[in-house]
Amino acid sequence: MDQVREMREKKNSGQVLLIAAFIMALLLLSVELYIFDVGKIMCEVESNSLNDFVLAVELGSRHVVVGSLANVSNGGSNSVLAWNLQNWSSLIDKQYQFGKSVLNYTLEETDPYSSGIWIDWGTNGFGVSSAYVNFTYKLLGREVNLNQSYFINVTTTILIESTYRQIQGDEKEINVTINLLNEGNPALARQITIYYNDQQGNWLVPDETSNNYTISDYGNSTYLASFVASIPGQDVEVSAHVVDQREIYVQANATSTEI
Repeated sequence: MDQVREMREKKNSGQVLLIAAFIMALLLLSVELYIFDVGKIMCEVESNSLNDFVLAVELGSRHVVVGSLANVSNGGSNSVLAWNLQNWSSLIDKQYQFGKSVLNYTLEETDPYSSGIWIDWGTNGFGVSSAYVNFTYKLLGREVNLNQSYFINVTTTILIESTYRQIQGDEKEINVTINLLNEGNPALARQITIYYNDQQGNWLVPDETSNNYTISDYGNSTYLASFVASIPGQDVEVSAHVVDQREIYVQANATSTEI
């Protein structure tokens, strides 16, 4: 499948999303830090403002993990996650000037994760792009003493099934059903590209003109792609390449079943 993977390089997309992730994280943090500091000046530091501040740190961490996974899944190095988290952690440590703010993180190493990343684009109809990070946030000062742990797991999964019907000669009508999930919940795709193997060493993209290609969106994370192609023999291999709304890329291959 390396040939198919080489057909699309979207590192730039991942890099742009990383910048957006950092901007969003900083905006969240800046707003809550301002609210929290105003509360300190007024001597009215309430638990709600503190909770909102910590929530902004968590949401910012999530944006960084999502942006990092988008970069890695689009061809970036696995080390991108650690590098971005280090920068995010350093940024958090410098934000609070009335005490000590420390954000620590640990990349998940439990199988199937390695350095916080799990990429598995299989040939059995299953594909996953995932990142898993554990965090500990400490905020210490005259009015606060906080030690909170949380984890962030960002996972994009696709499940595909394919069937085909013999029309005439080598010509076949092929259907590919794609289910997309974010953290196990139904999700919508930003882009879906279908490939098929012509059994001559080429992975081809069906088009509307020569292959009568259509794709239907059922609005519930399920998509149905249909096309006609001339493929010799009984082995019909297909591949679905999907980008979700978070720009996270995932792919999976499957062998079609004759009906």
